[in-house]
Amino acid sequence: MPRFVRNLAAAVLASGLACSTSCWAQQATNTNLPLVWVLSTGGTIAGAGASPTNVQEYKGGTILGEDLVEAVPEIKQFANVKVQQITNVGSPRLKLENLLTLANGINGIFANDPSVAGVVVTHGTSTLEETAYFLNLTVKYDRPVIVVGSMRPSTAISADGPLNLLNAIRTAISSEARGKGVLVVMNDEINAARDVTKTNTYRVETFRSPDLGYLGYVDEDKVSFYRASTRRHTFNSEFDVSNIREFPKVDILYSYVEPNVAMIHALQTNGVRGIVFAGTGAGGLTDLERDAMTAILSSPSGAKPVVVRSSRTGTGRVIARKEYDELGYVAADNLNPQKSRILLMLALTRTSDVTEIRRMFAEY
Repeated sequence: MPRFVRNLAAAVLASGLACSTSCWAQQATNTNLPLVWVLSTGGTIAGAGASPTNVQEYKGGTILGEDLVEAVPEIKQFANVKVQQITNVGSPRLKLENLLTLANGINGIFANDPSVAGVVVTHGTSTLEETAYFLNLTVKYDRPVIVVGSMRPSTAISADGPLNLLNAIRTAISSEARGKGVLVVMNDEINAARDVTKTNTYRVETFRSPDLGYLGYVDEDKVSFYRASTRRHTFNSEFDVSNIREFPKVDILYSYVEPNVAMIHALQTNGVRGIVFAGTGAGGLTDLERDAMTAILSSPSGAKPVVVRSSRTGTGRVIARKEYDELGYVAADNLNPQKSRILLMLALTRTSDVTEIRRMFAEY
């Protein structure tokens, strides 16, 4: 077991024992309040700038998770909180091993302590949707997992992180959040991990679900849900990462006028197991791309990557089409390219059969 997983597992097993403040910010002192774990990974929510007006020039992953919790004393009105620092970096610097740590750690927390109401993951916004969807497919329990971040650092005027964190914890203890999969809570809005994406570079209302809309809101009076995702997730997921140490290589190619197909050949040479095309329009590939992929797919069986067609448009479905189906491509439905990559990586840990992978993209 890798060291980063062992460390988190050790903290989980110690949850019922005496623990220093480096493990968590608050001891469970009020037995009438629900227990929530906060797993901190860094990002803007833990960022700091040189002055209160530095809302764009700052260093993410500066503040520790326990300090984030302690800075919001109102949390103590709602929950007892334990904090574990997973890493402390901007989210573009996260690695797949960090996602494994989170998934295995959350599963360990829920398995070892039935009293835990939910888990909150603090995260940078740049890759937040990928981590959220990964957890949506790999956490094996119906208790709430909330991923939260901010668009302004903790030192900024009108920093959005403190209220986002409070609202994430309120959602984690909500009975209505149970069974709804991994959720993203920011800007008083609740989104499903599968549906949500970052839509703006700086605005606090950046996280939206363009095709399907929010699941609900977190207002001063209560946490309100109005709908739920119907796709398989968490406790209904077939994916198990407890024994996985490395994922199959899957990369994304962006389609455009007269693309450089040398990148396709380079990926094959590098041993890629899957390719996601951020295709034009409804997942279209250029003639150059199709010709290059046809040459690759005509190669010996062991060298054939699984190809998924997504779209660069940002919204809408990519559906099966005969011309692509005959080549063995998989349609991504309305998953964007980055989430298609997450699902394809997990699918390839179980099978390389295109028919089975098509089923997975239809169900998840």
